[in-house]
Amino acid sequence: MSTQTTRPTRPWTRLRAPLAVSAVAVLLGGAAVAPMTLTDANADVVPAAVNERLFQEFVPNIDPADDFVLPEVPIEKLPDPKPAPKPTEGNKGDSADTTPDALETPEAPAAPPRYEGGGSPAEWMAAAGIAESDWGYVDFIAQKESGWNPNATNPSSGACGLIQALPCSKVPGSGYDPVDNLRWANGYATDRYGSWSGAYSFWTANHWW
Repeated sequence: MSTQTTRPTRPWTRLRAPLAVSAVAVLLGGAAVAPMTLTDANADVVPAAVNERLFQEFVPNIDPADDFVLPEVPIEKLPDPKPAPKPTEGNKGDSADTTPDALETPEAPAAPPRYEGGGSPAEWMAAAGIAESDWGYVDFIAQKESGWNPNATNPSSGACGLIQALPCSKVPGSGYDPVDNLRWANGYATDRYGSWSGAYSFWTANHWW
């Protein structure tokens, strides 16, 4: 707010100096108080916004193409699963199965279905066994990775779900199920970084976000 000073119609008297000092003191006092008041107001708004997001019900997109997201940073690829053991030959004298059906390349498993259920991030985190004290860290990461969309997919890498698991098959159950994805992410964050706080600190310190 700007303050305009009207020039007096009469010459100033000997009170000019004390009045000027008082005016400066008032202006400086206002300047010192204003940032503190603004900070307090923002402090009240930010937790309220986070709280509203955590308890907002999820509504799936009608068009699956709207679920695609491109993360701001490359996702760390987890180690590949151990290859399945090769089938052993039968008893001595038995010939290996060379029928056309046996020689065909097995089809890749179908992608898990999109999540069409409801719920809120708070409900999903609670169901995944994540401590409420960690919800702020999880919220920051999920917001950056998927915007809290369980069906978020990176069309180039195939990373999927709330925390963008790569590959999607790493998640026991379904990578698009929010509880399965968060349960997997909870184990990964604690095993690799010690805690969600440690994961948050590592990622921010490396300027991933």
